[in-house]
Amino acid sequence: MPTGGDPVRASVGHLLSRAFALPCSTAAQAFTQLVQPTARFQLALDALMPLLDPNTPAELAQRILVSFILYSLYAPHPIAINPFKSVLFVTFVKEREKAVSATREGDVSPNEQLVWVLWKILKGDGNDIGPYSPSTLARSPLPPKLRATNLILDDEMYNTVFDLDDATYSYLYSQKQDNYRRRSAASDLNMGVDYGTIGFPSDGRRSGMRSPVSGEADRQNERIAQAMKLLLVARERVLSLSEQRHLIPLIPELASSQMIVSLDLAPIVLNNPTIAHPLFIGLLMNAQPEHNLPSPFLDVLPYLPPTLSTFDLLGRLLRDQTPVGSGHFTVSEIVRAEVLGRFIHEAINWLDHAERDEREGLTSDDRFAKGVQHLCRFYGSLIKLGIVDPAQDAECAEMAHFSLHNSRFEEATALYRILATGKF
Repeated sequence: MPTGGDPVRASVGHLLSRAFALPCSTAAQAFTQLVQPTARFQLALDALMPLLDPNTPAELAQRILVSFILYSLYAPHPIAINPFKSVLFVTFVKEREKAVSATREGDVSPNEQLVWVLWKILKGDGNDIGPYSPSTLARSPLPPKLRATNLILDDEMYNTVFDLDDATYSYLYSQKQDNYRRRSAASDLNMGVDYGTIGFPSDGRRSGMRSPVSGEADRQNERIAQAMKLLLVARERVLSLSEQRHLIPLIPELASSQMIVSLDLAPIVLNNPTIAHPLFIGLLMNAQPEHNLPSPFLDVLPYLPPTLSTFDLLGRLLRDQTPVGSGHFTVSEIVRAEVLGRFIHEAINWLDHAERDEREGLTSDDRFAKGVQHLCRFYGSLIKLGIVDPAQDAECAEMAHFSLHNSRFEEATALYRILATGKF
């Protein structure tokens, strides 16, 4: 994998060439530790996807590892909305055809194990592969019932107008799709067989039949799937205006789908605060009735870094009068009571660490100065709006100490004057 002098790419290249003996889940975790969240999608496009191309020289174990990493980057979500789903499916189609051709000639294709791994991932059982190393998966012989000729997927699940494959993969897919229209009981030949003794996990689940749906329901499902993909992409980059227009009207349905996990929220806030606001509203409104508060989502807010996007989101939430739960409280009241005080405390801790790093020469940017200025302006605006009362709110004392400590900044001096005198 070309690194171009990039140390992160060099580390990923080293991982992909040396991690074959590690469990797939461990290697995937190492990838996420090496690469920042905002860079993972692009690096996967540039460095991982090309290794799935059969024309690229790559060992079987390496291609198995790459397949699992592409799956694991979005493992908390259904495979149907994984942005790399189409790439994995087209690879499965091509590799299966190669293996089936070898079988017709009486040979055993060396890529049979890759076909099995892709089949497991695409039918939603990718986690079963996690405990096994790529080298073990590449070497272990497959039983006859798990050979490529018996591994069939529902192609309609993997070919929608919203896939990220565009013309190239759509063309490749169209060349293969007529070959996979046949459906028979052979698709479940592995039913009830224990393969634990040969190095593979048991696979005793039968795929359910697809329920008939109306054309409109099917189109709505496609819109939801596309919206979820956009929400995942929103973790990696700023969405375009057209992407936002497609996503925002569907956020209430996404929020009620239970597909969103708290780990998704911080990078979305960083890149797309305007999307984060309705998303948090939707999550608050869809809180389980037996819980007073949806703490897994609210608990993300206090630990967001003191950046403009964070202050933008919190400002919107603290002014939002949407009733939630039983209607006794508004979004503003809940965020004010449950989030603001903890956020101020954590923001001050974050800035104290940034100041120390700057003093020790560990950083060369202005994150500390900008953070102080933004936090002081933010808190001053909350006082002016009447959201915070300097005479009563506990965090005001902490902010007074913070602004006095940083009085060399004009914004901190102005805030301290307001807190000390109560006058603007």
